[in-house]
Amino acid sequence: MSRVGMRDEWYPVGLFSQISETGRDTMLMGEPIKVFRDAAGKAAVTARDGRPLPVTVRYGHIWTSLGTPGHDLFAIPEVDQPGRRLVEVGVVRVRCSPLRAVENFLDIAHFPFVHTDILGSEPHTEVQNYKVEIREEEDEVWATQVQFYQPQAAKSASGGITTDYMYRVPAPTCSVLYKTCPPRPGEWDVITLFVQPLAEDMCDVWPWMALYDDDTPMTDLIHFQQTIFLQDRSILENQIPALLPLDPGKEIPTRADLTSVAYRRWLKRHNYIYGAQLVA
Repeated sequence: MSRVGMRDEWYPVGLFSQISETGRDTMLMGEPIKVFRDAAGKAAVTARDGRPLPVTVRYGHIWTSLGTPGHDLFAIPEVDQPGRRLVEVGVVRVRCSPLRAVENFLDIAHFPFVHTDILGSEPHTEVQNYKVEIREEEDEVWATQVQFYQPQAAKSASGGITTDYMYRVPAPTCSVLYKTCPPRPGEWDVITLFVQPLAEDMCDVWPWMALYDDDTPMTDLIHFQQTIFLQDRSILENQIPALLPLDPGKEIPTRADLTSVAYRRWLKRHNYIYGAQLVA
């Protein structure tokens, strides 16, 4: 895959189901934009000067770019499997770097301490060995063979289980999590984090899910995921430095941080530096 600069990437800017002809005024990488439906009911986005921006609609969201994307939006094949419930969680504004938001999503070591008795609990705090790679053909960061004990791995879980995880970073401000599906062993629940960079130190986070869960009311699914992310928000908004350091000497990684190290290396390789700190 041929990569381009951050201005030429796709970014989520709203839920298609919630956009009207009146539209939504928002920001993308410091620039005002307007998201709306045109007279034909199709999604449209314009820059401050009225210039139309590229648009695609996928995963329930409207995506746009300030530049000219050289590739299609990344695919999540599992989304098209029959029987999955597609959950629009909404948006949470966070005073942090958009890159920090993604990195936090990749971190499992904080589960017992931030998401106590839900995604983790003491004394089950050890992060077992797992595999991290930058897949050259797809040009994506992947973490596989991740396992962690969780008291309530999903809203559909009825008790504690050891959960299998895979993490994928297909774009600089997006991450896809595949995890054990309690109602359907052998399948993966898909939980995504789509991040809209408003500024280098401010973002809108759009969680979205594709689940096998026929029983849980939609409101409960949304509330469960919002609860998880709101627990993360207080941590994100107090991280120092505010921007994500790409200098490997700025922060000392541990074994649990292998995915973060690969993510930062991948960002630096492609000069994805909006929201990053380059020097100490």
